[in-house]
Amino acid sequence: MPTDVLITGAGPVGLTMAIELARFGLSVRIVDRNAARTDKSKALVVWSRSLELFDRSGVGEHLLAAGQRCTAANLMSGDKTLAHITFEGVDSSHPYALMIPQSETERILEEHLRTLGVQVERSTELTAFAQSETSVASSLLSAGGTTETLETAWLIACDGAHSTVRHQLNLPFEGDTLPSQWVLADVHLHGLPNPNELHIFLHEAGVLAIFSIGPVEDGRARVIANTGTVSPGEITPEPTLADVQAILDQRGIGGVTASDPVWLANFTINERKIPNYRVNRIFLAGDAAHIHSPAGGQGMNTGIQDACNLAWKLAVVHRKLCAAADLLLDSYSAERSPVAEQVLSGTGKLTSLATMHNPALLALRNTAVKLALGFPPARNAMANELTELAVHYPKSPLNGDASTVHDTPEPGYRVPLHTGDLPIGAGDTPRFALYAHPGADADQFIACFPELLEPTPRPPLTPGTLTLVRPDGYVAFTGDTNAYPHADAYMVNLIYGPKQKVTLES
Repeated sequence: MPTDVLITGAGPVGLTMAIELARFGLSVRIVDRNAARTDKSKALVVWSRSLELFDRSGVGEHLLAAGQRCTAANLMSGDKTLAHITFEGVDSSHPYALMIPQSETERILEEHLRTLGVQVERSTELTAFAQSETSVASSLLSAGGTTETLETAWLIACDGAHSTVRHQLNLPFEGDTLPSQWVLADVHLHGLPNPNELHIFLHEAGVLAIFSIGPVEDGRARVIANTGTVSPGEITPEPTLADVQAILDQRGIGGVTASDPVWLANFTINERKIPNYRVNRIFLAGDAAHIHSPAGGQGMNTGIQDACNLAWKLAVVHRKLCAAADLLLDSYSAERSPVAEQVLSGTGKLTSLATMHNPALLALRNTAVKLALGFPPARNAMANELTELAVHYPKSPLNGDASTVHDTPEPGYRVPLHTGDLPIGAGDTPRFALYAHPGADADQFIACFPELLEPTPRPPLTPGTLTLVRPDGYVAFTGDTNAYPHADAYMVNLIYGPKQKVTLES
C-alpha cells in the first residue's frame, strides 16, 4: 500500500499525530532514531485541554487510569501561601491536571497506536528528503545500515529540538538560550503536605517547584530549581541527592526529605521558535517548531495540540473533502504559531519573575502576587491559562461570522465539554458539529454536507442560535436561527475556496 504520511519522531507529539491521522483513515509510518522509547519521567503534566482532545481518539481513559489527578497549585514563600489556585472550577470535563511520567504517556500512546495498525519503526532515521508538487521522497536509514527511499504525500517533523527536518530546511530557530542553570530531580519525598497539589516556592535564592509523579502514596515527585548561571558550553557536575535536600531545606516549607533518587540532572532553558510551521508538503510540530521554559508545564501540551490541530485538516484535504487545500493547511501555522508565541512570552515572564534576586523587588513581587491573585476572577483566569482552556484562535483564517447573541462563544473560541458529552471530532471522519434547534432547516443543512457534518444536530449553545464547531472543538461560525444561508456559504467557502456565493436557496 502507498503511505500517505511519514512522521519522524515518536515522542508524545509524533505518537499523537500518528493516532489522529490513522483513526481518520490515512496510511501512516512513524520512525524514530532511538532504539526504545524514553524511560525518563521528563514532561509530567497533561493539562485539561489536552485531555479533552485525547477523549476524541479514546486514549484519554487509559491515561487517566495511569496518572494522578492534581486539583490545585500553590504559590508559596516559605510557609506562607501567596495564592491557592484551584482547577476544580474550570469549565471542562477534566477540571484537573493529570500527573503522569512521559515514559508512561508514550507507552500508552504507542499501545493505542498499535490497535490502529501502526507500529513505531525504531532505530530508523530520516537522513534526507526532497519534495515535489505532489509528494515527498524521504531517505531512511535503519540500524543495520539498510537504506530505503519512501515516497509519501506528506512529511511531518515531530523530531524534537534538534530536528533533522528543521536543519535541512534551513529554517531560522529564533530566540535565546537563557544563562540560568536548573536542577531536575526525580526523587521520593516524605513530609510534603497536600502531595496531590502543585507547589511553587518563591525564595530570595531562587524558585523551587515540586510536582507529584504518579500515585501520591508512592511518594515520587519532581523537584525543579534554578541553581545559578552558566556560560555557553560550560560543563558543571551533575547534582547529588544532598544538593537537592539542601535546596528543599533552604527554599521549601521545612520538614520535607528526599530519598531514593530515580533521575538527577542539570539543564538550561532555550526559548526559540520557527516563523512558519509549513513548507509546502512538510509540516513541523512540537519541539521541532518551538521550545520554551518548563514553567507552567506547557511544552508537551502545546505540541500535542499542534498535532490535533493539523491532523483533522490534513485528513480533510487528503480525503478530498475540501478543494481549498491551502486555506486549511496554511491555517495550521496561522493558528498555532501565535499560541507558541504566547507560551514563550508567558513562560519567559514567569521564569524571570520567579528567579529575581533583588530583595526590594522580591518583597514587591510577593505582595503583588498575593494581591493580584487574591481575587477570584484573577485566580480563575490563571487556572484557565495553566489548563490551556484559554487557548483560542481569534484571528484564524477559518473563522466565519460572529453572533451578536450574548453567552455564545465567538469564532476561534473553544466550546466547553462536560462529563457525558460526546467529544467533537471523535470517530473515523473529521466532522463539524452543528449546535442548533432540531427541525427541517437543520436537517436540510446537514444533508447538504453529509461528509463534513455530524448526522444530527446537538442542542444549541444558546437558545435561538446555531453554531458550527470544528472537529477540534473550536467555533467556526455562529449566528441566530435565521443564519442558515450564511452557515451554508461558510461551508461552501471552506470546501471550494473563498468568494463562493452558493446558498441553500440556490
